Amino acid sequence: MKVLPEKTVERLSEYRRALIKCLDSGQTHIYSHQLAKLLNLTAVQVRRDLMFIGYSSLQRKGYDIKALVDLIVSILDAKEGLNIAVVGMGNLGTAITSYFTGKRSRLNIVAVFDIDQKTIGKAFNGIACYNISELKKMVQEKNIKIAILTVPPNVATQTANDLKEAGIAGILNFTTVPLHIGEQIYVEDYDMVTSIEKVAYFVKNK
Repeated sequence: MKVLPEKTVERLSEYRRALIKCLDSGQTHIYSHQLAKLLNLTAVQVRRDLMFIGYSSLQRKGYDIKALVDLIVSILDAKEGLNIAVVGMGNLGTAITSYFTGKRSRLNIVAVFDIDQKTIGKAFNGIACYNISELKKMVQEKNIKIAILTVPPNVATQTANDLKEAGIAGILNFTTVPLHIGEQIYVEDYDMVTSIEKVAYFVKNK
């Protein structure tokens, strides 16, 4: 399968979470309009996405939820799993580590990093915190491919370049600084301030 568009990948992740909840409730099949309603999408968008990944439904029963979840897993998840590091163990880094640990069997946080001597050596949800100076060594030893970046804005670009040099292949950037560090590494910038201001704008103009 060719590389999917970013928005399609995002929706597939959302489909999986919604479908797993349906399975847990005992549901075995679902129609496109039902899945669309769960995620505030249109049935046309759902059908387009699922046709894009080569899945079709039995018209009388709808989509087989278990089969669809398995297909999405095969598309989104690496067979051997991927190891993740969190860089910056302030309040946000700590919260992310606590929330994400154990949520996905094939995406595992295996190390966290900081520069604060009071933080280094501690365990967060059973995950050891290392000095940032050990970054390259630990990335290689633990085969870490993804980093979640939660450092202060003034060191975001330098830290991202250090991650790139250490062998990290993808960064989820929670800082307020957009990263431009070359095409060899995939970067997803997530600016919470912008997202909150967007919500505030629409609340103000409702």
